[in-house]
Amino acid sequence: MAGTRRVSASAGRSVVGHRRELMTLPDSSPSDTPHFPLAAVVGADDLKLALCLTAIDPRIGGVLIEGPRGMAKSTLARGLADLLASGQFVTLPLGATEERLVGTLDLDAALAEGRARFSPGVLAKADGGVLYVDEVNLLADHLVDLLLDVAASGVNQVERDGISHRHAARFVLIGTMNPEEGELRPQLLDRFGLNVALSGQTQPAERSQIIRRRLDFDADPVVFCQHWQARQNDLKLRCEQARLLLPGIELDDHSLAEITERCFAAGVDGMR
Repeated sequence: MAGTRRVSASAGRSVVGHRRELMTLPDSSPSDTPHFPLAAVVGADDLKLALCLTAIDPRIGGVLIEGPRGMAKSTLARGLADLLASGQFVTLPLGATEERLVGTLDLDAALAEGRARFSPGVLAKADGGVLYVDEVNLLADHLVDLLLDVAASGVNQVERDGISHRHAARFVLIGTMNPEEGELRPQLLDRFGLNVALSGQTQPAERSQIIRRRLDFDADPVVFCQHWQARQNDLKLRCEQARLLLPGIELDDHSLAEITERCFAAGVDGMR
């Protein structure tokens, strides 16, 4: 599809150089801490659809979520992890360095042990899961470029002083931003597969329901998650079934024409 697809959710609310043997340190495991289930989120239907589509086919290219503070952007992004096999959810801290992102090569170990030691970064830990970047518009441009390149290729490559290491880094990239705090460069915006804009205008009845469910979750997260487990399992099953059907879907001329017409109507730039 061409460029970045944007919808409004206001209504529903490369290996060079000499190689040496590398030892990779173990990655962290997913947390067992209960988190708010995606199926229990009130409204934000467009965003939930975008997240489900990305879970079904990560090749879509991730989701950029725009909206003011307090719109459950991180809650929704974390809920996506439940729809993936690994359940892994990794957050890139604001202010993270390039080494923190891609990992590091310990050259001192090469002198002492005859092999370099690779310390995994955020990209390695996110393999198979969700990589969440809050306030992506405030992240250094070169880090955003790096993130998007790895997300597209599924491979992270680290090189230092003639030593190279590469590893799989297949993840769903979810970025959030508050437009009031600065825009994302168009060249970077175009690299996200889907862009969902959340509106802060929530109807009173819907707001009341949101507050009630949050209070219930905070009071007893385990019981709340058990209450929503059946609907969460149903959502996960639907995504799994859609994932199995995906290889059999053909892009015929009629579908292609409809896609291009919608891109034109939405003012999509580029042909990505």
